[in-house]
Amino acid sequence: MAEIKVPELAESILEGTISQWLKKPGDKIEKGEYILELETDKVNVEITAEHAGVLKEVFKNEGDVVEVGEVIGIIDEGASEAPQASSPQPEQKVEAAPEQNREEQTVQVESEEQSAGKPRPIATPAARKLAREKGIDLSAVPTADPLGRVRKQDIAYYEAPKAEEKAPNKLKQEPQETQKATVADQKPVERIRMSRRRQTIAKRLKEVQNTAAMLTTFNEVDMTAVMNIRKRRKDQFFEEHDVRLGFMSFFTKAVVAALKKFPLLNAEIQGDEIVLKKYYDIGVAVSTDEGLVVPVVRDADRLTFAQIEQEIADLAAKARANKLALSDLQGGTFTITNGGIFGSLLSTPILNGPQVGILGMHKIQLRPVAIDEERIENRPMMYIALSYDHRIIDGKEAVSFLATVKKLLEDPEQLLLEG
Repeated sequence: MAEIKVPELAESILEGTISQWLKKPGDKIEKGEYILELETDKVNVEITAEHAGVLKEVFKNEGDVVEVGEVIGIIDEGASEAPQASSPQPEQKVEAAPEQNREEQTVQVESEEQSAGKPRPIATPAARKLAREKGIDLSAVPTADPLGRVRKQDIAYYEAPKAEEKAPNKLKQEPQETQKATVADQKPVERIRMSRRRQTIAKRLKEVQNTAAMLTTFNEVDMTAVMNIRKRRKDQFFEEHDVRLGFMSFFTKAVVAALKKFPLLNAEIQGDEIVLKKYYDIGVAVSTDEGLVVPVVRDADRLTFAQIEQEIADLAAKARANKLALSDLQGGTFTITNGGIFGSLLSTPILNGPQVGILGMHKIQLRPVAIDEERIENRPMMYIALSYDHRIIDGKEAVSFLATVKKLLEDPEQLLLEG
């Protein structure tokens, strides 16, 4: 027999949540084959089998929290195929038991059913516990779960009609408020467990709101010059560098130049000290099916436009494939987020703590712009937003930082002259 243990994940990650078992008891397993997916605060990790054989037993269910080094299953190395069910035994009658012995009686029935070869219903631990308390046969409970698992709410739906049969006039006798509550309780709902990453995102964003004195200032950028450069150079750029020239390299370069002029935006607060960072690791927010992640472009001030575009493309691909390493997400000094790709015209980005600044990009939209006292032209305009921590950044610095980003983007040739 070989134990399945939670492997070392990464520095500072001591536990995870079982997202999905890719194998079930009785399945044959090859060495190196993926057997389960583990969800951590930052990334999802696929665990492989270190031994070949048959998955004999699992000790933890999907949704359970497990620690590094914990034994979560057993592989039978000597087995080559799923074990055959034992021959059915004659059905045994269970005499009525007092109310206080109902749970023990139900457990006994489950054990007898399993020994008789009857398949054990798949159910969450909470549902199994509730079924024992209510004396409900799990195999009789219908479920809408795609994996066929009986959940706690399935038992509630199963039990509700029976409760109405026992007390058909109950709703008429109760006050109107109680009737409304009872009817609402019987409405169909779906409960979805928050992923570990989503829980971490929620916790960190709430911490930022509770600790930082966050304000946001806005400006707008005429994107004509940037769009003209991309139009003229995009084909040549792609031929030379095998990567497309996007907007993010322009914004990253403009942000780095502005951070050099206003270094407090590239700092963090530690106790009663301000830590000014002399390097520029720019986080780029990426939306995935599992939630928002912010991989980091290291030493962005030393990279060319092509290197920035390539790095962002590689990180985004890894994020969407759940292949990001923890090192890809740590240590950013400032963040850029682009809500414009989803059509957002204006928003207030939330700080990515412990950073003290985040720039929000938005949708490019043609708007009439006054060129001078006599001329108005339709120009591709973008609203930009800077959220900042007012504890160490004054309004003057924040507004000046954003104005510098605007100036550089409207005259992008200056980006080539910035040191």
